[in-house]
Amino acid sequence: MLDTEQNVMKNYIDSPQKLKKLFKRVLFVVSLSQIFGGAGIAAGITVGALLAQQMLGTEAYAGVPIALFTLGSAGSAFIVGKLSQRYGRRIGLSAGFVAGGLGAIGVVIAATMNIVILLFASLFIYGAGTATNLQARYAGTDLANSKQRATAISMTMVMTTFGAVAGPNLVEMMGELAVSIGVPALAGPFILSAAAFIVAGLVLFILLRPDPLVIAQKIAIYKAEHGHGNQRDSADQKIDSKGLTVGATVMILTQIVMVALMTMTPVHMQHHGHGLAEVGIVIGFHIGAMYLPSPITGVLVDKLGRTAMSIASGITLLLAGLLAAFAPSDSMILLIIALSLLGLGWNFGLISGTAQIVDSTEPSTRAKTQGTLDVFVALAGASGGALSGMIVANTSYAALSLSGGILSLILIPVIVWSFKSKT
Repeated sequence: MLDTEQNVMKNYIDSPQKLKKLFKRVLFVVSLSQIFGGAGIAAGITVGALLAQQMLGTEAYAGVPIALFTLGSAGSAFIVGKLSQRYGRRIGLSAGFVAGGLGAIGVVIAATMNIVILLFASLFIYGAGTATNLQARYAGTDLANSKQRATAISMTMVMTTFGAVAGPNLVEMMGELAVSIGVPALAGPFILSAAAFIVAGLVLFILLRPDPLVIAQKIAIYKAEHGHGNQRDSADQKIDSKGLTVGATVMILTQIVMVALMTMTPVHMQHHGHGLAEVGIVIGFHIGAMYLPSPITGVLVDKLGRTAMSIASGITLLLAGLLAAFAPSDSMILLIIALSLLGLGWNFGLISGTAQIVDSTEPSTRAKTQGTLDVFVALAGASGGALSGMIVANTSYAALSLSGGILSLILIPVIVWSFKSKT
């Protein structure tokens, strides 16, 4: 058996074409799962704050749903990372998606029975889908070299666009379906989330064979035992703690800003006379901007470097915050532009930060490290979601937007510090 495994690894090492074929197959399978995962996330995000506002009777806690499922995604990120490290991406990712689907079912039941405690618990579990959808981006990089990583991340992320844009624009239809079966309209999108997450999990469980992380780990072991590789390969295997710090900081700050503004935009719009369909359009553009530019972003990150695109993220988020703060409340066009810039800035930050993290880890500990770092990213999003409602309730949406834009500027000194320390 051991000889057979060694021969398989030797075939992948000696035949770049065979490894490239497997790499493309992994990207296809992960991308397919991302379509469903994106729909699952987007549908719930669009109405989460509105559902909480309806059930609790106050907007002060409208940010709680996103805070809860982001907290849930934090715990899930750690668990999915541990499962992936031990059993491979296939088991870890499929388990996370199915858990997210079960959480969405719980939200529907809670809304139907008007049980707030069940709603909160289910939103927490629903967060597993969010964490898993983000961690799936790492699976595309397991078999990529250092010049392909950002592009590989972008290829899996862009497929999320199809589901992520469709999800918010199906909100009204799912609301009508929900009402027809005796479920509150705002719980309807979670029916879509449940189905989408479970299908995403099944796609990965059935099709992600052989497992890319397992193959990457075995190739690394084989090379080490048989003296394959060059000096650059050896350097790539070392854990770069500074690179991890910078990559995590970029993702954490972009997540805080993005989640905070995205959470309160639907509430802000409803206060100024916009209907649910209009909210769906704005959030649809926002989520499209989060994922659709990914192929271009990935190429830019690989060509221009992680540093340049991280700085671009901070500047773009600042522009989003300024526009959201000063745009007239009744202007759909300016809100669409502001939320699109918000999504684009997040896209720049996530891809450049993720690439930095992959660059800074080795296959033997990669999934566990990635899962741990995603915990902090998720907690950052939870903080942004929880505080956003309180900030708006005590000040205004404009104050929240300005605060987010200013916070994003912290990215620039962090990146400059990183750049100077390497020179």
